[in-house]
Amino acid sequence: MSAPEQAKKIVIIGGEAAGMSAAAKARRVDPQATITVFEQSEVISFGACGLPYFIGDFFSNPKEMTEMTPEQFAARGVDVRIRHQVLNVNTADQTVQVKNLNTGELFTQAYDRLMIATGATPIVPPVPGLVEGLNAGRVFCVKTLNDGLALREIVTSDKIQDVAIIGAGYIGLEMAEALVRQNKTVRIFDSAERPLATTFDADITERVSQELERHGVSCHWQETLQQLTESDSGCLHLQTSHDSYQADLVVLCTGVRPGTGFVREIGLAMTGNGAIIVDDQARTSVENIFSAGDCATVPHGQIDAPMWIPLATYANKLGRLAGEVMAGLDSRFPGAYGAACLKVMGLEAGRVGLTEQEAATHNIPCKTVVIKDKDHTSYYPGQSEILVKLVYEPDTKKILGGQIIGGCGAVLRVDVLSAAIKGGLTTEDLGMLDLCYAPPFARTWDALNVAGNVAR
Repeated sequence: MSAPEQAKKIVIIGGEAAGMSAAAKARRVDPQATITVFEQSEVISFGACGLPYFIGDFFSNPKEMTEMTPEQFAARGVDVRIRHQVLNVNTADQTVQVKNLNTGELFTQAYDRLMIATGATPIVPPVPGLVEGLNAGRVFCVKTLNDGLALREIVTSDKIQDVAIIGAGYIGLEMAEALVRQNKTVRIFDSAERPLATTFDADITERVSQELERHGVSCHWQETLQQLTESDSGCLHLQTSHDSYQADLVVLCTGVRPGTGFVREIGLAMTGNGAIIVDDQARTSVENIFSAGDCATVPHGQIDAPMWIPLATYANKLGRLAGEVMAGLDSRFPGAYGAACLKVMGLEAGRVGLTEQEAATHNIPCKTVVIKDKDHTSYYPGQSEILVKLVYEPDTKKILGGQIIGGCGAVLRVDVLSAAIKGGLTTEDLGMLDLCYAPPFARTWDALNVAGNVAR
């Protein structure tokens, strides 16, 4: 009679979206596995996406940004150790070296399956004075719960009136709305020629700029911060490539990079920015090591190349899948399509699939169409303009991507495009797609139908 199989030892580094999704799923799949999570901070299951809205006082309880506590996971049989930092990984022995940040104790933990879910860290450009401003509490990133707590407290002060935001990606634009809501005078700077330059095409982002300016935000495109200094009176001085400005506070939204520096020496295949390359089972190039979340790439549904898309949706989905595979299932990730959205003042903007810019980068032939329509009937109050851009194959008319911007309801239409891309629909299919109609929600021919019918 053969000896009973030993319970798997699963170790997860990182206790946010990907790591805790993996832990929860692995526990359900394999009730006998030993699951240990090491988290460097004091918080787990934290959703940083809520930070701009917390800072902007859309809600007031910071606990709403966390899903579960270590104690709740412990009740499910998952050993979550906060304030524990993994220093290195020994792939030969299949062990990790861990430091207890409370006591300074060092110890070694063995694993059968290891998951790296260390997320990403903010990028701080090498601008003179920027690090000093961070250390002095005059410059803030928007990444951790502590960032949110500190920023929310400081922006409620009457002493803070003029705020400069560096970076016009998703977080930068959401922070602009949050600070306008807190009655601050806001300037936003970006070295690109427009906001959201790497994720949306110019047809869409032109309206974003107009909406910011309509709400009093001063926009500075193609303008780079070169130096930050503080006067004797405490005022911050920003010297840019174009001019100089004063501010009471600087919010740094210049992007993130994968938090993988501590594992660069163990032979993992990585992209140029340090994202760990994984396959459709979240497996890395090193045996028995998995990865997911903002520290890893995501298998794409349209492009045969590692893609780094640091979004919470993929952290949760690929994390869940990693938990299944580590626990013994043969699950496969179906592919990401880059679905993303944001709200900018009174506008909603969303995208999915390939942008025109991305198709060109990857040498994928495409045609595009852009239509302006209305979101619902003219006789129902609150009608607004909606703009739809489709990217599609020239010969087959198969939909490759789409972007939509408009008022309420614009983003949910992107979900229709996501299903259309996944299902291989053409623009002709979209033109006759059976979509809901009632005067408060759409016109008899929805804007998506119109876009599909106009595409040639």
